[in-house]
Amino acid sequence: MTNSRYTVCHLGIESERRKAQEKAGICWEDQGINDCLEEEQLVSKRMKALHLERLVDLRIEQNPLRLVELAIPEPGPGEVRIRVATCGVCHTELDEIEGRTPPPRLPVIPGHQAVGRIDKLGPQVSARRLGERVGLAWIFSACGHCRWCRSERENLCPEFRATGRDVAGGYAEYLVAPADFIHPLPDNFSAAEAAPLLCAGAIGYRSLRLAQLKSGAPLGLTGFGASAHLILQLVRQRFPDLPVFVFARSERECQFARELGAAWAGNTEELAPELMQAIIDTTPVWKPVISALRQLEPGGRLVINAIRKENHDRQLLAEIDYPRDLWLEKTIQSVANVSRADVREFLSMAAEIPLRPTVEEYQLEKANQALLELKNRQIRGAKVLRIGPDE
Repeated sequence: MTNSRYTVCHLGIESERRKAQEKAGICWEDQGINDCLEEEQLVSKRMKALHLERLVDLRIEQNPLRLVELAIPEPGPGEVRIRVATCGVCHTELDEIEGRTPPPRLPVIPGHQAVGRIDKLGPQVSARRLGERVGLAWIFSACGHCRWCRSERENLCPEFRATGRDVAGGYAEYLVAPADFIHPLPDNFSAAEAAPLLCAGAIGYRSLRLAQLKSGAPLGLTGFGASAHLILQLVRQRFPDLPVFVFARSERECQFARELGAAWAGNTEELAPELMQAIIDTTPVWKPVISALRQLEPGGRLVINAIRKENHDRQLLAEIDYPRDLWLEKTIQSVANVSRADVREFLSMAAEIPLRPTVEEYQLEKANQALLELKNRQIRGAKVLRIGPDE
């Protein structure tokens, strides 16, 4: 081709193939500008996302998610489309990948702590919401009419749908969600800081409410990852005179807990300075549960903040001794999902304090690395995927 006159088409696409087209994106005049515009419109309807295509054992398969290019979704009635900036990485993704809480259909886009801006509205959504900065949490939808929904317990709804498991989630450049189930975000958090508030923070807040704290005896936290490091900060603000004891697997985690205000931190099996009125367990295994029961005061409460437990140490449950571990009216309380009220109340409280999540950022393409580090307990605060810019 000898014609030296050209028109540059800015395609603005993130995939390597599209980047190459953009870099060399020359439309020769004899092809016409319309050809260029049509190509731009076609290409702009694609997005990068991560697919979970099959359940795997992460001890064997270390790249469970595959980077794909998909059509950008369109919002339906009552829905909005969100251009995603960040998405938190949660242990629940490990439970999905390894089949403890498997998605009903594969492939699926994981991720349930998504932060971004509304860039398109479906029918029946107020025009005022366009451009709003929002987050999407684990609760994608609930029926709204069952007895659990009617009694402010939508987290227990039989038709509860989870973001990133039952429907496409936030490990993608765009997602679609019901307008009634997204959450306006406080301005004083960056997109990376806001992401863990949507699950680690909200489920931690629900756990704290279920612990039914009273003044006096200490609170215990077992495990010190994304959720526990936010619970500790929240307790230090709401109950400044209440000691918090932290049980963790490594001295690095113990030191981090002390930096954030823990009165004591030690190994999972160490004896704390005194018995506790409540202990919140945020671990994926059974050993901390057994240890925690032995360190509760009479009438104490163990709150298990986990969607599933792994099976490799389940045999330890046989070590529970009823007189020592359960008698004297000790209570075990599980935590199931979150409600919209949990998320919104916690976001308001976090902004008022304000809480400061500690985050480690990874590019979307590095999600498998982040998940493996989480699996191997290489944690300091929360892990967050960077998908788009803060806006």
